[in-house]
Amino acid sequence: MGVLYGYFAAADDDDAVRAVVRDDGEPSGTGYDQLVIKGIDPVVELTPAEALMTGRSAADVRSDPRHGGLIGILGDCELVVVSLTDAFRDALATCEATSLRDIASSWSSTEGVFYYPADPENLASFLEQLSGLAGRAVTRDARLYCWICP
Repeated sequence: MGVLYGYFAAADDDDAVRAVVRDDGEPSGTGYDQLVIKGIDPVVELTPAEALMTGRSAADVRSDPRHGGLIGILGDCELVVVSLTDAFRDALATCEATSLRDIASSWSSTEGVFYYPADPENLASFLEQLSGLAGRAVTRDARLYCWICP
């Protein structure tokens, strides 16, 4: 089946936990602006894209406390919520479509990132959707998060 990743916007860390720890029986992220995909982990696969987009080194990205910062765990690691950096959110929000395609092309050829060869067009489409989410988050003064469901 594969791991599902739900990239979403929330007001803050507490709100991000409320997005996934539901009392109403609804699926994680219901009612939140989100993008659900398979195969693009926010810590492993997305780091090179963030480095390319922000101009920071991968080491600088990884040292940012919000990069993959653990926000919450549901049950026995049935679902995990991590944060994305504000620098990445801001860069995504302002990036032009042409630049997103160039970044996707470079990202797809980053050695050792993807288990299978990555399609630059699929990555560009993902970045365009994530860019839209980031733009809406900036407008609402929200942050970006990702829930991970193994």
